[in-house]
Amino acid sequence: MSETNTDEETGKIVVGTFLTLDGVMQAPGGPEEDRDGGFEHGGWSVNYWDEKMGEVMDDQFAETDALLLGRKTYEIFAAHWPNVDAEGDPMTEKLNNMPKYVASRTLDAVEWNNSTLLSGDVAEAIEDLKDERGDVIMVQGSHDLIQTLLAHDLVDEFWLWIFPLVLGDGKRLFEGGTIPAALVLTTAETSSTGVQMLRFDRAGEIDYGSFAVDDETE
Repeated sequence: MSETNTDEETGKIVVGTFLTLDGVMQAPGGPEEDRDGGFEHGGWSVNYWDEKMGEVMDDQFAETDALLLGRKTYEIFAAHWPNVDAEGDPMTEKLNNMPKYVASRTLDAVEWNNSTLLSGDVAEAIEDLKDERGDVIMVQGSHDLIQTLLAHDLVDEFWLWIFPLVLGDGKRLFEGGTIPAALVLTTAETSSTGVQMLRFDRAGEIDYGSFAVDDETE
């Protein structure tokens, strides 16, 4: 079990996502990654990478016990990572061997090593998965799956890498079904290229207030 998981009974769903300043998460890794909606900005994260980001990524995957993926992200990962030489690369080795759970209504089978296709209602299957595993399950990419998780209040932490650019259009992390919730910043690091690597925990309900000045005159 990962050291970051303090709950011995229930697992933790972590959303790990690359974002632009205007909240776009679509196709950070390449032009052909996801052209849905005519998206033309694929590959926007690539030229910001530095050594520190690689170190942080290694650390995050070291804390992760399993992956939870939607169909599109699973197919991208499954076509790439098994073909990468894992010698001397602990992250590649871990990705290829760690448990991977796939939420899809269209796939009949998943062939990447140690992958399992979730069946039935997605939200219920993920709640069961959290109970069964009791450890840290990270969601990578998987925009549509994340929207389901947000709508069912199933996300426990956000590990967000915010890149210093705006795109104006594209799939955003927080879409219309997000349930309001307070968060607390637990970690903040910055790359040499200005990428903010932030971690947020859940912090209960939002505590609303007002800056309006009370009218004390009669």
